[in-house]
Amino acid sequence: MAEISAKLVQELRQKTGAGMMDCKKALKENDGNIEAATTWLRQKGIAKADKGSNRIAAEGLVDTYIQPGGQVGVLIEVNCQTDFVARNEAFKALVKNLAQQAATADSIESLLAQPYSEKPSTTVEEFIKETIATLGENIQVRRFVNFSLANGTPGVADSYIHTGGRVGVLLELTAETAEAVANEEFQGLAKNAAMQVAACPNVEYVSVDKIPAELVQKEKDIEMGKDDLANKPENIREKIVQGRIEKRLKEMTLLDQPYIRDQSILVEDLVKQVKSKMGEEVQVGRFVRYVLGEGIEKKEISFAEEVAAQMGAK
Repeated sequence: MAEISAKLVQELRQKTGAGMMDCKKALKENDGNIEAATTWLRQKGIAKADKGSNRIAAEGLVDTYIQPGGQVGVLIEVNCQTDFVARNEAFKALVKNLAQQAATADSIESLLAQPYSEKPSTTVEEFIKETIATLGENIQVRRFVNFSLANGTPGVADSYIHTGGRVGVLLELTAETAEAVANEEFQGLAKNAAMQVAACPNVEYVSVDKIPAELVQKEKDIEMGKDDLANKPENIREKIVQGRIEKRLKEMTLLDQPYIRDQSILVEDLVKQVKSKMGEEVQVGRFVRYVLGEGIEKKEISFAEEVAAQMGAK
């Protein structure tokens, strides 16, 4: 049996939100395999199904850039070490400029190699190093995504930033004609749909039919293995699992969410209302949601350790 280290237990705990002893038991039962232990905890009803529920946040900003006309949009996350620097005007300006420059980049490497927009004699990477020296903190472009509508496709990329740059969404909405895209109803739907994604941390897909078959099967396997179904007849288990799976999949899809501005309807109903008013097809194409520091472990230090470290440095 693999040795179950405290670090491994802590990693599983952060991933699932389960208790320390439950995590240790899960790892022992699954020979130290994190993924198998996560599945085991979910089957026991111990782990949380929602994505990233216990992740530790790093500092920085999530920001967006929408090109005039809405044909290109960017969502970017840039990290620093403290909230103090994240609120610094120089850091905010850097992130804003990087978001705009990322519209023409296909990777972090290509973005860093570009001439910096405010100082063309310097690359983005070199300017970031200068900013690090000025602000006294490490700064990293962690990730970005850019949406570019295919040539001739009527639609827009729109965005929403929540809680001072800690949550950001980029979303694509398409129609059949340019006239529809210019319509206030269409523009409002794009903004409200992006806001909806920001408010729904478990949403990962536009609709149920967009969820990969392997993920559906994994969810079914987890439900079939839960202890509360162990003594049920096979046909009863199948019906119960089917009901649970349908509920779980809808929790993951944008169109099946109650609309945040009117809980009596679903987002799907809202889209249908806009379609009806404009008399043509409207579709949410894709979206991405960033949460600042999602998945980054931040070193924790107690107040006593911090004081001791500062005393030792004198």
